[in-house]
Amino acid sequence: MNSTLPSDVIGRRVEVNGEHATVRFSGIVPPVAGPWLGVEWDNPERGKHDGSHEGTVYFKCRHPTAGSFIRPNKVNFGVDFLTAIKNRYVLEDEPKEEETEQIVIIGNKPVETIGFDSVIKQQSQLSKLQDVSLRNCAVNGAGDQGGIAKACPNIRSIDLSKNLLSSWEEVIDIANQLKHLEVLNLSENKLTFPSSSPSPTGAFSMLKVLVLNRTGITWAEVLCCASGWPVLEKLYLESNNIVISERPTDVLQTVKLLDLSSNQSIDENQLFLIAYLPRLEQLILSDIGISSIHFPDAGIGCKTSMFPSLQYLVLNDNQIAQWSFMNELDKLQSLHALSCTRNPLTEGSKDAQTTRQFIIARIGQLRTLNKCAVEPEERRGAELDYRKAFGNEWKKAGGHQDPEKNRPNEEFLAAHPRYQALCLKYGAPEDGELKTQQPFLLKNQLLTLKIKYPNQLDQKVIEKQLPESMTVQKVKGLLSRLLKVPVSELLLSYESPKMPGKEIELENDLQSLQFYSVENGDCLLVRW
Repeated sequence: MNSTLPSDVIGRRVEVNGEHATVRFSGIVPPVAGPWLGVEWDNPERGKHDGSHEGTVYFKCRHPTAGSFIRPNKVNFGVDFLTAIKNRYVLEDEPKEEETEQIVIIGNKPVETIGFDSVIKQQSQLSKLQDVSLRNCAVNGAGDQGGIAKACPNIRSIDLSKNLLSSWEEVIDIANQLKHLEVLNLSENKLTFPSSSPSPTGAFSMLKVLVLNRTGITWAEVLCCASGWPVLEKLYLESNNIVISERPTDVLQTVKLLDLSSNQSIDENQLFLIAYLPRLEQLILSDIGISSIHFPDAGIGCKTSMFPSLQYLVLNDNQIAQWSFMNELDKLQSLHALSCTRNPLTEGSKDAQTTRQFIIARIGQLRTLNKCAVEPEERRGAELDYRKAFGNEWKKAGGHQDPEKNRPNEEFLAAHPRYQALCLKYGAPEDGELKTQQPFLLKNQLLTLKIKYPNQLDQKVIEKQLPESMTVQKVKGLLSRLLKVPVSELLLSYESPKMPGKEIELENDLQSLQFYSVENGDCLLVRW
């Protein structure tokens, strides 16, 4: 621990027995003699008071139990960057030339090595270091001017998370000496940021990835500092209580990924302020509490001009409960991938597969849902099932098989914006498809199918009734016994009268006939 206090002790970040805090006071606290430090803990449960003692306010805390008084000799003010990197990556004892035994620090353990191992040699030579992790190493600043640039000029990626950095200026002092820096993680450093744009230094001229999770940064401070990030592509701002207060102007224009997770004050109106970032391809909005979205510039069946480049949207752990949310996402012109797990809409349903199908059917360009690819066969099945599931509702709203009479009302079109497009794609649902089935009676689940053998002209066409829940594997087993042909040699596909000339392969043995949207009257094609 430190025996002497730094001159600029107020505002410094410190560590005490593994807990981090910020110094808010330095001086005497009567009636007890001697110097004290008043600290505000990151973990408010660690303290005892709000900065007051016997009626006197010595400092203020954001939480009534976040404050403590501590003797200076109990506090760790940390070490400079170069000291931390040497502690982590340099040989503890440099051997004499004639010696072959060395002590190497790996983590915190001294390990004896014989000879000069090539990997250890590269790590020990600071000038060759490119990827550096100094997480939780009590780094408090750059140290001697120019020391970093001289010792390790080739660093491209640094993890400085959970250290004792207290200000953005200290970060700039480090980055100024690393001209090749591309990736910087500053998470869990309680930093003070400038309120106006800092003077351009070129410190971050190569920076592509910046992680500022749980640093306390505000949106206004992001925009102030962003002028110094000219080529930034990925920005992580998780858990900062951010409120998006203004539209980025001439900053963040190169950002492709933006993570705003766990900022609970963000709502849909704030999101519109970042809707025109030209290169934004990935937006992560997990756990922000959002429940609704509406793009006012786009009507039913139209695309919004907002988020023009957005391809991947993450909405996990939110309050999405209405299908209208998914309808709105179909308006995003470039959206191809969506994650939306642990929402009321997806968790409340007993049938997760049906929920997945309905999301796929409602968002026409989706290629990946919850990290699982949407294959063409799955999309076809999902859209046909969706078309059938809401067919009766469509008819009651004014839908009709005759295109001249097909005029569903505005209420239906608002609830199902893609339904008309699906009718054009697959044809309007026939009355026979829309009969209410009794799902628990086997006879209502049987499909009457023709079975043909295109390569075996001597085989007669037969007709079979098969359960729609029957897997392709079991169908092959049945046909194997019937035809005396090994299961491994059978290839199945089917044709539908609704799609003449098109043959659909049944390539996944574990899926059911229903998955492939096989219906009454379809024809199974069997080859071997």
